[in-house]
Amino acid sequence: MHQNPRLILASSSRYRRAMLERLRLPFESISPDVDETPQAGEAPAALALRLSVAKAMAVARLHPGCIVIGSDQVATVDGQPIGKPGDFARAKSQLRQLSGRIVEFHSALAVTDGQRTEQADVITYCEFRPLTDAAIDAYLRAEEPYDTAGSAKAEGLGITLMESMRSDDPTAIIGLPLIALTGMLRRFGLDPLRSPS
Repeated sequence: MHQNPRLILASSSRYRRAMLERLRLPFESISPDVDETPQAGEAPAALALRLSVAKAMAVARLHPGCIVIGSDQVATVDGQPIGKPGDFARAKSQLRQLSGRIVEFHSALAVTDGQRTEQADVITYCEFRPLTDAAIDAYLRAEEPYDTAGSAKAEGLGITLMESMRSDDPTAIIGLPLIALTGMLRRFGLDPLRSPS
């Protein structure tokens, strides 16, 4: 008889999978089927929270009895969302726009068992240093961060584009705030430090 997995990450993101692996809990990743279109007038933080809950609930409905983690990240500058660039030209344009500016990354998180849901928004403030076109081009050729909001991977070479970062959780910038997550998981009965019984 097949038993449902105890913990599911509602994401196909390799970055989030790698982050969750750090907690050494067995889990399965399932890509949620969720429309990520912003609602009219929806603030970026509200969008990230809504999508994190929607992703977790979409998977929880298909896997009753499991604990499901949903996450979403929205980057903003001056309150306007910044998406994933998709290609070199858009990434270069984004980095030119972000040069010398502060970007807010809303890393929203939801954990549900299908009955009860907890959620959090962990904000990271990234101040980009003034960037030359030569630095932007060199970075983009080296890392190709076209699947990353803001066009800079802070866990990689993108850190060289930063002047500073501020957050209550240094893992939030990568898309899965582990400090908030471990607190939520403990409240759902999963503690990475407790030996499995």
